[in-house]
Amino acid sequence: MDPLGARSQFVDIQTLPTWQQQLSDEGENSLLDRSDGSLSLQAFPSPFPFRADLNRKIILFTGDVSLLNCTAVVNTSNESLNDKNPVSESIHQLAGPELRDELLKLKGCRTGEAKLTKGFNLAARFIIHTVGPKYKAKYRTAAESSLYSCYRNIMQLAAERSMTSVGFCVVTTPKRGYPLEDATHIAFRTVRRFLENHGNSIEVVVFAVSETEESVYKKLLPLYYPRSEEEEKACLPLIPADIGNSEGEPIVPERQIRITEKPGSLEDECEEESLELDLGQVGNHAFARMEGDVDKQRKQILQGQMSEAAMQKQHQRNYSRWLCRARAEDLSDIAALKALYQTGVDMCGRTVMVVVGRNIPVTLIDLEKALLYFIHVMDHITVKEYVMVYFHTLTGEHNHLNSDFLKTLYEIVDIKYKRNLKAFYFVHPAFRSKVSAWFFTTFSVSGLKEKVRYLDNLQQLFTCIKPEQIDIPPFVLEYDARDTTVADGGDEWTPPSL
Repeated sequence: MDPLGARSQFVDIQTLPTWQQQLSDEGENSLLDRSDGSLSLQAFPSPFPFRADLNRKIILFTGDVSLLNCTAVVNTSNESLNDKNPVSESIHQLAGPELRDELLKLKGCRTGEAKLTKGFNLAARFIIHTVGPKYKAKYRTAAESSLYSCYRNIMQLAAERSMTSVGFCVVTTPKRGYPLEDATHIAFRTVRRFLENHGNSIEVVVFAVSETEESVYKKLLPLYYPRSEEEEKACLPLIPADIGNSEGEPIVPERQIRITEKPGSLEDECEEESLELDLGQVGNHAFARMEGDVDKQRKQILQGQMSEAAMQKQHQRNYSRWLCRARAEDLSDIAALKALYQTGVDMCGRTVMVVVGRNIPVTLIDLEKALLYFIHVMDHITVKEYVMVYFHTLTGEHNHLNSDFLKTLYEIVDIKYKRNLKAFYFVHPAFRSKVSAWFFTTFSVSGLKEKVRYLDNLQQLFTCIKPEQIDIPPFVLEYDARDTTVADGGDEWTPPSL
């Protein structure tokens, strides 16, 4: 084909609307149309908050990626770089025979890698070639990691070469069998995390899709690139529980080797800080410290011979495993109960977490999933001081978590949960619940009893937390309004010292 004839087909990305601009073009987003009142109550901060600066870098283009006038376009191929798929064939046809000759010099490409060639007769200056994984359900973890590597390596290559724009095709091809929706989640979150952490030099990222792929991309883009705070809130319940780590990489608990420098040299006063930094050291200074025999450590625990510091490390490893599970599980059914959510701050500026007892159907839910959801929501909250408000209002026997479950939860959670919890407000307690709480905090757990405050009405709560800083369920407000039989001349409640 005459390249001069093909030039007229090329698309200048500067003429395409950005993802942020598409909001005004579309009017009300379909997600917002489908959302109901329950979505407006934000259970916890979105891991992908609204950022107009990132949205202005994103373009969704329905068409051929080879026509984009970008610094680089992406070609998806096989390990021999000679795959016959619509994207690859279109790129080869427009780039010319020189591309095939240069690919022979590369001697293939491994799954998850990215390699660079010139663009030749394309409008793009470069072509980034990558190989997506073959998908099989029993090897899903490996496929997810490989697909993440594809997108991550492409972005890394673009940043290293100071590229200003990248045009992505859909890396997974039908013949490789990767479910399109699953692959799109990985693509969006990986690109987003890279732009957040390392993408200052990259000005435009174009996702080029076919007409059959367009609907999936349009459906999932708002989850990772919400175009308003309202869209962010509406999309929050739809975000998968597994969102990877800070770079978007899938978390594989079995591969999290924990190591630190200079074994045996940590000072006692630094022990607590080292535990919090433990996960951040994964992959740094490899084999600087090897953990001892796990079976031997467990035997020492049973015999009471393990030091307190070693037991704390063992506890941290156990909590980390729970946290990884919490991030990987689908917990949308537990989130839908609205039994645990973040609201505003108290008088001292500390985050307020709300627990609604009536919304916990203990006899119907999977308690292990409930524990995982608690960890998933609370992990990032507890890094700073926080308070909890528990509404015991109108709870029945089927809403009461037994003491064994609560004790297990208390023993599993990280030390930061206990250290940074400054008050636990027990609203509308019954006499029986007060007795149960007293026994539990006295004999089952330590250090919690002095933090519990029993509040008979909302006015007492408002002396610690302003009304506008806490989202209270309507039934609690109605109950509190009816329960006004206490004489006005009664003893005035004095707020606890905080």
